[in-house]
Amino acid sequence: MSDGPGTGGERTAIARRAGVVAAGTLSSRILGAARDAVIAAVFAVKATDAFFVAFTIPNALRALLGEGAVSGAFVPVFSEVREKEGFGRARRFYASLTGVMLVVLALVTVAGVLLAPWLVVAYAAGYEGERLELTVELTRLVFPYIFLMGLAALGMGALNSLKRFAVPAFAPALLNVALIGAAFLLVPVVIDLGWPAITALAAGALVGGVLQVLAQVPALRSVSLWQMPRVSLRDPYVRKALRLMVPLLAGLGVYQVNVMLSRLFASFLPEGSQSFIYYGQRVVEIPQGMFAFAIASAALPTLSDLRSRGLDDDVKRTFGYGLRLNLFVAVPATAALVLLAEPTVAVLFGRGQFDAWHVRETARSLAWQAAGVWAVASVRTVIPMFHAYNDTRSPVLCSAVNLVVFTAVSLGLMGAFGHAAIAAAFSAAAAAQLLALLALLRRRVGRLGLREVVQSAIRMLVATVAMALVAWPVSRLGRWAEGGNDPRNIAVFVASVVGGAVAYLIAARLLRAPELDDVLRALRRRRVSDSGR
Repeated sequence: MSDGPGTGGERTAIARRAGVVAAGTLSSRILGAARDAVIAAVFAVKATDAFFVAFTIPNALRALLGEGAVSGAFVPVFSEVREKEGFGRARRFYASLTGVMLVVLALVTVAGVLLAPWLVVAYAAGYEGERLELTVELTRLVFPYIFLMGLAALGMGALNSLKRFAVPAFAPALLNVALIGAAFLLVPVVIDLGWPAITALAAGALVGGVLQVLAQVPALRSVSLWQMPRVSLRDPYVRKALRLMVPLLAGLGVYQVNVMLSRLFASFLPEGSQSFIYYGQRVVEIPQGMFAFAIASAALPTLSDLRSRGLDDDVKRTFGYGLRLNLFVAVPATAALVLLAEPTVAVLFGRGQFDAWHVRETARSLAWQAAGVWAVASVRTVIPMFHAYNDTRSPVLCSAVNLVVFTAVSLGLMGAFGHAAIAAAFSAAAAAQLLALLALLRRRVGRLGLREVVQSAIRMLVATVAMALVAWPVSRLGRWAEGGNDPRNIAVFVASVVGGAVAYLIAARLLRAPELDDVLRALRRRRVSDSGR
């Protein structure tokens, strides 16, 4: 007898698909860490402050009009169309929505280039003179990235809906390849043209966007979705997706106001603050993106399918499983990044123009942001539940809670703690948002059955203590002020990370954590599948 929806077979499938997404995301994060290390070594923090603000602006719109629209509106509607009217109808819906979104993305791109000076003031009012002018020019150069990423996100959503996860998972790594290449190859070119060296990164971002779009073409062809877009607002499913997007965009917009405020607050702090916050964010995004995003991406099509068939109990069981699987990685990752903040920053960034002071200040940012990794990971797992029920309004309220808490903590602590206050505000706001989401979700669908999640979290905390007892003493053997080029530092860092991970896994095994068994089972099935090809 085969496993039905919501049973072990479906849960193992989610774990296996999440493993594919996690592998792709891990490759992207590793390349991203290499990219950031190259940027930190090649460019001064004065230049990177300007670039990170400029790149944040189209990235914010990418999250709104690209990935946000896809995860919240496209995937559930696409699953509904395919379930009710077949793949051919779903294919026409995809073409129509793509056409509409391309028009929107083109208009937003043109507006962004024209309004760049005002956008920069909104994100960095503390900038002036040459610093302001450079940020405006970089914003204009990099803004077309939103158009490319919006198109790529639609392809990603379509492939994920059909449970094709590999290409969408690995394609983002191409942006990092392009930026690394730009730092090494384009700097002399832009200098010869009379432009600042940092503009090489803007050009690299556009090249990376083009590569991500092109990488999806073969996969879309293989599932008969590579077709000419058409602008059609008459399609009732397009109108439904757009209706779902409105509150979703409002909720994501609140979050992006949060991002804007973080850049704005940091623009009034000493030089380098933008970069310290950015580099800390990039590190915490490794576990968040590698597993939290992987679980959310792998589970959403299943949740949407189960919900469209009226299997609400299976929806709740699948949700609880996804949350437990997510926390299995997020809890130890939180502790590891807090404990190993300085070693991590030293090894990743401590070379070239990034000296011991930069390492210490970035480590402060990383430690405070890392304290909220578990909360951010959980938020990313809870939100797809609302989307599966076509509820894009409730997350808006929770995003507003995030914004209020972030602003209050930032303004209340900035005077005493500088950029570390902004980092701490991210974590506090994510925890508040998670509590609000769970409260509204319980009102929306009834009892969530989180007793197993709490029991698993307790096991994870015990295993995390075992990890800390190994990783922390080993890390004290490093000379972190000497940076990441010191072979001893690299060896100590690797030993502390590997030793801590082994200790955590052994403790999880002794505590009989079912999440570990599910991950290992998924890996075994994947090996068997690969060997049979």
